[in-house]
Amino acid sequence: MTDQASSEKRIPTDDELRARLTPLQYEVTQRAGTERAFSGIYHDFKDDGMYHCVVCDEALFHSDTKYDSGSGWPSFYEAIDDDKVVLKEDRSHGMVRVEVVCATCGAHLGHVFPDGPHPTGDRYCMNSASLQHRPADSDTAADDS
Repeated sequence: MTDQASSEKRIPTDDELRARLTPLQYEVTQRAGTERAFSGIYHDFKDDGMYHCVVCDEALFHSDTKYDSGSGWPSFYEAIDDDKVVLKEDRSHGMVRVEVVCATCGAHLGHVFPDGPHPTGDRYCMNSASLQHRPADSDTAADDS
């Protein structure tokens, strides 16, 4: 029953998002913006728990996979499940990169680069504005994935 409930998450309308999100959260998640390096609340954040999509509340990353990449953005070496994120080619700003979006709602999260640590070699370079941290002791409901 919980799997069905989580797969039927209601995606907020644009008006609801504009009312609920900060201007930066809206710019990042809905317009593929990027916050400035070292400006986000999670770039140097070390608490245990899960990182959820700020738009739809889907659990995306676990603190166990977060590391200090020195980039100024929160970095993870893997998502909690490959099905939680979608990777898309991004040719904006004269570069070829791989964009990471939430598989549930399509919110822009950041980019993934092939220069991360073992075991994956990936660096999911996320925007703090696209994430919401939940402490480890409050994530029992998120474990239904």
